[in-house]
Amino acid sequence: MRLFNGSELSPPALPLTNRHGIGVYAASQLIATIAPYADMAHGDLVELFWDSHFVTAHRVQPCEAGCPLQLPVPPSFALSGEAHVHYRVLRFGHKAQKSPSLAVPVKLECPGGSLQHHGENQFLAPLQLPTSVCLNALKRGVPFSIEPWRHMAWLDQVTLLWGDLRLDLPPLHANQLGVPLTGRVPKSLVREAGADPRLEVSYCILDRVGNPSGWAPARAVRVYRDPTSIDIPKG
Repeated sequence: MRLFNGSELSPPALPLTNRHGIGVYAASQLIATIAPYADMAHGDLVELFWDSHFVTAHRVQPCEAGCPLQLPVPPSFALSGEAHVHYRVLRFGHKAQKSPSLAVPVKLECPGGSLQHHGENQFLAPLQLPTSVCLNALKRGVPFSIEPWRHMAWLDQVTLLWGDLRLDLPPLHANQLGVPLTGRVPKSLVREAGADPRLEVSYCILDRVGNPSGWAPARAVRVYRDPTSIDIPKG
């Protein structure tokens, strides 16, 4: 790496991104932070680059010497893939010095194919599960299946909604991609929610960079208790 007056320049930081990269929300408000460097002075010119593309330049003001700089990045620079962000410092009487690059993944494809913060996402298939459940005949929980969704990806996390109760499923592994996601709603959760002639069941997905899918169209399930049957013991 090049040295700047005996000290290495730090790579830029993108503080609004999460540890897995940049999602749609972060891409809309990107800010690159440049840490103070040795002999930072009024009049230094700091140029920011996204891959090989020039983003912006900032002239250090007297009150900024020794302080972090924050440079905005227009959303148009964030494209899906891996981005490499760096800056260079130009000073009168010195050679231009380039910082190390920050490599950051960018994922703008949302689960289900459409960014959803509220309401139903019609691109998601409804949950597949029995249309009726007898509480006192329940043995192992209620089986369910979710069809593969568009842009299904590693570490997608599904939250299932059973009435007013939520069930967070483990993040997806690579071998789960492209096939239906199956499981069971725990018996304890079903019994906690209780009987309901029209209990709504749905799910949503949050991907590894924070892109939300919104809720899938709900399915209605009849949850009832058979007065002629004996409860199966819990356990």
